[in-house]
Amino acid sequence: MRLADMMTRDFATLQPGDTLKQAIRLLRSSRRDALPVLKEDGSLAGIFTKTNLYDALLKTSDLGEPVYRFYNRNVVKIPVDLTYSEVIDAVHRMPVGTGVVVEKDGSVAGLFTKVELITSLFKEERRLNARLRAMYQAMHNGLISVDQSGRINLINRAAAQLFGLDGEAAAGRHLDDLLPGLNMDSLLKEGTVEIGVKYSYRGAITVVNKTPLLDSGRVTGGIAIFQDVTELEQVAEELGSVKSLNRTLQTVLDIGYDAIVVIDERGEVILTNRSFLDFVRLEQKDVLYRPVDEILENSRLRVIVKTGIPELNDIQFIEGKPYVVSRLPIVRDGQVIGAVGKISFRRVDELRELARRLEAMDHRLAHFQAELKKERQREKPYCFDDIITLNPVMERLKREARLAAQSLSTVLIYGESGVGKELFAQSIHYDGPRRDQPFVKINCAAIPENLLESELFGYAPGAFTGAQRSGKPGRIELADGGTLFLDEIGDLPLALQAKLLRFLQDRSFERIGGTETRRVDVRVIAATNQDLEQKVLEGGFRKDLYFRLNVISLPVPPLRKRPEDILPLVHAFLRKYNAVFGLEVEEISEEALNILQAYSWPGNVRELENAVERAMNFTGGRVIEAEDLPPHLKQRRGYEMAGKSRDEEDSAMPGLSLKDYRSQQEALERETILRALQIAGGNKSRAASLLRMSRSWFYEKLNRHGLK
Repeated sequence: MRLADMMTRDFATLQPGDTLKQAIRLLRSSRRDALPVLKEDGSLAGIFTKTNLYDALLKTSDLGEPVYRFYNRNVVKIPVDLTYSEVIDAVHRMPVGTGVVVEKDGSVAGLFTKVELITSLFKEERRLNARLRAMYQAMHNGLISVDQSGRINLINRAAAQLFGLDGEAAAGRHLDDLLPGLNMDSLLKEGTVEIGVKYSYRGAITVVNKTPLLDSGRVTGGIAIFQDVTELEQVAEELGSVKSLNRTLQTVLDIGYDAIVVIDERGEVILTNRSFLDFVRLEQKDVLYRPVDEILENSRLRVIVKTGIPELNDIQFIEGKPYVVSRLPIVRDGQVIGAVGKISFRRVDELRELARRLEAMDHRLAHFQAELKKERQREKPYCFDDIITLNPVMERLKREARLAAQSLSTVLIYGESGVGKELFAQSIHYDGPRRDQPFVKINCAAIPENLLESELFGYAPGAFTGAQRSGKPGRIELADGGTLFLDEIGDLPLALQAKLLRFLQDRSFERIGGTETRRVDVRVIAATNQDLEQKVLEGGFRKDLYFRLNVISLPVPPLRKRPEDILPLVHAFLRKYNAVFGLEVEEISEEALNILQAYSWPGNVRELENAVERAMNFTGGRVIEAEDLPPHLKQRRGYEMAGKSRDEEDSAMPGLSLKDYRSQQEALERETILRALQIAGGNKSRAASLLRMSRSWFYEKLNRHGLK
């Protein structure tokens, strides 16, 4: 800013001969405190001020007196081209409140007052403040200014974005409330300058320079400037990863049998492996950045760079010997930027030996593929078709479970051990819209309490001694988008129940030792063999958690309450273990079946499967006999009575003769067959399939029970 920007060009003038009355009139109309007095030639004669007027009126009452008797002839002439700082110096020398601004030729250009200086100072201050704030906001680095008490008086846009703050709301707040751990106490108390301090908050990694604000040597505040190095650290990590990857790639190339060479678009070698160097009998320093044609005779890699057409399994003569060579272009963004050559075999005559080895490997591969297929079949996820039942209650339960599969509500499955709770859980998952997403299981009773929380929720880096440096996701995170199956939920410790409840409410959680809230989309299915309502009454299970879990409840009845399911289950297990063991056990004898149907099965379907598997290992033929069953089954309900009299048998079964018992078993078998026919709509083949029986055996049963 210059004087020309602050002065007034619109002004009135007096001449020495003008009267006091004329001067009063001009001072009043111009609203000025002073007027320049000009000579006839226009040059400056002096300045007439209101003070001069007051002095004149004290000396005379005659307003006709000329002003030349009273005006100031000692006038400060200020050149029009003065700078802002020069104007301030000139004002200090002004004997009056108004100065006269003159051009280089001495003519009057305008007037300048101390009031106008003050006004200009205010305007300049506002302009400078606006410019300063614009500069702060335009800074790439974050900036925060605080007063002596540590309260924020300025935060720029970069700092607000860096730490996720509201710049307007931050003004007036204490710095420690918004950026904990930054610590500017020593700066504000002692004026200590801190340079290059590392500070991390809300995922942002910065380097901070802290500088005090001084006024006459006294600390009045401080400024912190933040350099975001998050990207730099990420780039450094990526560079480290790239270097590690390059070392790994070089190691892989060096291990390879084939000789490999890579060239750039100019045809110069940029990468080789150890086999290639041995092949050309040179060291790497003698090969890199040299034209490939100078190193390898008859090379066509330059041609590949020009054409972009690969050449596979070509015969190339090197030093008079044939070799199998492949050449491939390297393409980026549609442009060929280089080529790679591979000498597949050091000698063509080695092909025969390699072919023999490959044939042997093919046989081994076929064997392993077959084994893998078997393993995958064993690991096949369950579905509703795997739930074998003729029981009306179980049929209704399957229908309810199919409906639940289409929902996203939490499901609680309860029943005794071995009834198939996990089978229902998997069936719900794989029959629903999340079938292609993860099904993650965790057994709350099988994992030690001190490890269960980290298994569920995961942990942050450095959360505890021995933790992985990168942290570890929990089962909840692994199940994102899919289903989390909480087996044996009744054994979940009380300390974890509150944290699980919070997760179920809004699907959010924090890893152990972490502060970041994570959100996942997970469907929860829980299962238990305990009476949760009773545990709630006893204080062993949270009531609110129980209600949160028990949105859809599926009670699975025990096997003893559905004896009609034993026969189809047995035949299903026969087929399963025939495939596993390579056996051909087709049936179970009537006596053995009677034993199975007489047993109470405290271990339910799991115990029945184990019994059938054990019997198949001990049978010597195609039919499971009574003696093939586990001994504890035969000891129940009067079995293992060989050599005993009828009286002894009857005494061993008080109230029920063996004849009566067998009659009941036959009635149950007949009822089971009729039930299967009813479900199959009279289709005998379908009924046999429901019972997991062969058709021949099913027709034999029909004849035995008089069912045509």
